[in-house]
Amino acid sequence: MTDRRPLLLLDTASLYFRAFFGVPDSVRAPDGTPVNAVRGLLDMTARLVQARRPERLVACWDDDWRPEFRVAAIPSYKEHRLAADGGEEVPAALTAQIPLIVEVLAALGVARVGAPGYEADDVIGTLTAREAARPAGERAPVEVVTGDRDLFQLVDDDVPVRVLYTARGLRDLDVVDQARLAERYGVPTGRAYGDMSVLRGDSSDGLPGVPGIGEKGAAALLARHGTLEAVLAAAETEDASVPRAQRRRLLDAADYLAVAPAVVRVAPDAPVAEADHAVPSTPADPERLVALSERWGLGSSVARLVDAFTALA
Repeated sequence: MTDRRPLLLLDTASLYFRAFFGVPDSVRAPDGTPVNAVRGLLDMTARLVQARRPERLVACWDDDWRPEFRVAAIPSYKEHRLAADGGEEVPAALTAQIPLIVEVLAALGVARVGAPGYEADDVIGTLTAREAARPAGERAPVEVVTGDRDLFQLVDDDVPVRVLYTARGLRDLDVVDQARLAERYGVPTGRAYGDMSVLRGDSSDGLPGVPGIGEKGAAALLARHGTLEAVLAAAETEDASVPRAQRRRLLDAADYLAVAPAVVRVAPDAPVAEADHAVPSTPADPERLVALSERWGLGSSVARLVDAFTALA
């Protein structure tokens, strides 16, 4: 086990959505504009930095929340979240705060990283893969902060990669490692969790899954066969280890199963540009940060995060 401080990867949209809905909209700028998502995100980041003490920090960004390659494979992918203009349906009061989040992160010096045509999940998957490819002595633990279970597929005790799952809030993070996956979902690895997700589907993302095969059935198949590919091979050869009803369901879903893995699995090789991911010891643009803080009433939240950064220096 390395004693290096972690690489902390923020699923930024997951966090600012949580902040928007969790922090009262009475939190406003001096002119009355809601800034609850901005302040909530800053406060959450400060708490994470204090608790996890990262060496590097990346605010991972959705350059494309519904990538064309996923939609081409499964047209229903996130279709229910489409707004009338073809973009993502987001509350107007949150949409108005996102440019300010971008400005504040830049003034702080926090790396904000996206990739053209890819989601934040893919940025996280790519940065995780790059860290895993380092020699063991140079590799840092990776901690992914998200409220999205899709990223459980990255869990890997060997690197290690853990997910800090925010469903119960930041004061009660669920630290997901392989033991937690086995306990909660009956799968031994992150890769197996991804395979289970293909079979189970996910209505929140518009992924149908295999009708009649739920989470427990998928986990049982994977426990017997190890991988999705092995499950499908057993079904195709009429192996008796796949019950007849499940075999029929798998074969009937062949078209879906041919494309779903590429949709469900996060990309390990998205075109993520190299950037300085070091936790900033001082703000990158102090004058701009002061101006933003005063204009939007962010003072205490900005101060908490700057203090958290300074404490690590």
